[in-house]
Amino acid sequence: MRAGAGSGTLRRMRETVQKITVDGTTLRARIVRKRVRNVNATLVGNELRVSAPPGVQRAELDAMVRRLARMLVRRARAEVLNADDRALAVARKVAEKFPKPPRVRSVRFVTTQRSRWGSYSPGTGLMRLHGSLRQLPAWVLEAVVAHELAHSFHADHSAAFWKLVREACPATDRANAFLEGVSWISERWERLPPVERALLAGS
Repeated sequence: MRAGAGSGTLRRMRETVQKITVDGTTLRARIVRKRVRNVNATLVGNELRVSAPPGVQRAELDAMVRRLARMLVRRARAEVLNADDRALAVARKVAEKFPKPPRVRSVRFVTTQRSRWGSYSPGTGLMRLHGSLRQLPAWVLEAVVAHELAHSFHADHSAAFWKLVREACPATDRANAFLEGVSWISERWERLPPVERALLAGS
């Protein structure tokens, strides 16, 4: 057997290419078995480049590749969401409506936050917002920002807290109802029958 032909055969045996879809994004996953200690992945455009130890079982590797792909796709999406300072401008505008404006140093949409619409640290002036808020109406975003900033003055959800939030953002109650609807449908979307999904999507 010629050395060149043998090397090529071994390379084909170590490398596999497959398509995977995560969060609605289809990727070309190129998986190479090599002498590495852990499974590693990088995303270049729509190609997921994976290196994996030879001993990792196929089912385990498939699960790890999907998990890494989702993490990298969401990280890339976060970079797109934060390509400008729109959220920072909104947060600072809302902050000025408080009797004593809280300091807002940085605002970032995140794709790792699932159970909360936002968080804010008065000590650092950093605010994190659920990535999907970027796609929602501006008055909803303002209401979430007001909610988080109001916690600088009230740690609870007392009557005084809600009074302060509504003074800073009069659309608070409307936004809360809107977000409850978003949460309800997102939690049930995959379980809805196809016809109902089509009706809700306007198809």
